[in-house]
Amino acid sequence: MIELRRALGRWDLTAIGVNQVIGSAIFLLPADVARLVGPWGPLAFFAVGILSLSIALCFAEVSSRFDRTGGPYLPARAAFGRFVGFEIGWMMWFTRVSSQASVANGLALALAFYWPSLAEGLQRSALITVVTVVITWINIRGIKQSSWVVNVLTVGKLLPLGLFIVVGIWFVDGARWATMPPVTLGQAGSAALLLIFAYGGYEVTGILAGEAKDPRRDVPFAFVVTLVTVAIVMTLTSVVATGVLPAIAESRTPLADGAAVFLGVAGALLVSVGSSVSMAGNNMGQILNGSRTLFALAENGDLPLWFARVHPTYRTPENAILFTAVLALALALSGSFVFLAAVSAVARLVMYLAVCLATLVLRRQRPTDEMREALFVIPLGPVIPVVATVVAAGILFGATLQQLAAGAAALVAGAVLFAMGRRA
Repeated sequence: MIELRRALGRWDLTAIGVNQVIGSAIFLLPADVARLVGPWGPLAFFAVGILSLSIALCFAEVSSRFDRTGGPYLPARAAFGRFVGFEIGWMMWFTRVSSQASVANGLALALAFYWPSLAEGLQRSALITVVTVVITWINIRGIKQSSWVVNVLTVGKLLPLGLFIVVGIWFVDGARWATMPPVTLGQAGSAALLLIFAYGGYEVTGILAGEAKDPRRDVPFAFVVTLVTVAIVMTLTSVVATGVLPAIAESRTPLADGAAVFLGVAGALLVSVGSSVSMAGNNMGQILNGSRTLFALAENGDLPLWFARVHPTYRTPENAILFTAVLALALALSGSFVFLAAVSAVARLVMYLAVCLATLVLRRQRPTDEMREALFVIPLGPVIPVVATVVAAGILFGATLQQLAAGAAALVAGAVLFAMGRRA
């Protein structure tokens, strides 16, 4: 049987993780958070970054036990059985596909600001189709080529953000924090919920373990470095945007507006370009990780082996890539992804809870051929996994009825698919 090529190092995995977390949202979030908690925004970014790190540490520990493709699917399967593992894998793939469709449309809208004809009709469809075909072709050609593209796009999105932070910090007005208004528990909770989702995406890092050179060491490293990097970038971005814009809560494009203050029109254009690059990179990562989830499910007998076919020359899961790309393109062109996006709330909850709980369960299990002894163990015993479980469960209490209904429907669909596979 042809195997996937192990070509990814720890910094490749880190770039993939950062690429998935930092998408288009960071260019809008400082204003969204400011509308809820005012000048407390930067502190909210920092605090939720720490809470998210507790969950990422759980991902890091369980990933140090596995060296195969699969991500959260593998520890969930080992800890709670085949059915729960399948549901986790199914929700992972479902989220990646709907997110890819959503980001593709977001890219069209971003470019439509400069070329209005791209906002609708044939030209919008053509742009989305071309972008999808190109990233699909790159993904099929090889994991190393895919990681190079992700690395370049990750640097391309971090450069404008870095410039915004390094230059903008000198223009920050400390008076913005001279009087801190009171914040209600509801406002703080809404901001925290918004930011927990904003920090999401790092969970994909472990999916590519089967293509990493030293996965049990490098994947945990990538999880931790990804969260630390993202938390620093997001917090400092919020500091600059809040400190530069007097009425940040009223801004629809806070980073572009902030850059215009201290860098002029060129700065605003640079941030806008960075936003488009960010979405392109995020789209590249969605198909990269979504296809590997399908591959892992098929490799472990939970989906037809057709999805586990590896290209004889490029050693990539070509059928899984093509299937993921075609479905994402159909969703993007039809617009039905808008409803499916609601699934991501419950999907992320299910994944986070499963991994946090699996961290505690797997500590009591003996190593097997598929699950090894952990090379990375979170300090302080059960404290951090328990805190992470509470944080993950907190997402459920903030989910809307629409999100809960959409997530439940996706879980039921996964259960039906699983039952059909068992009978086949």
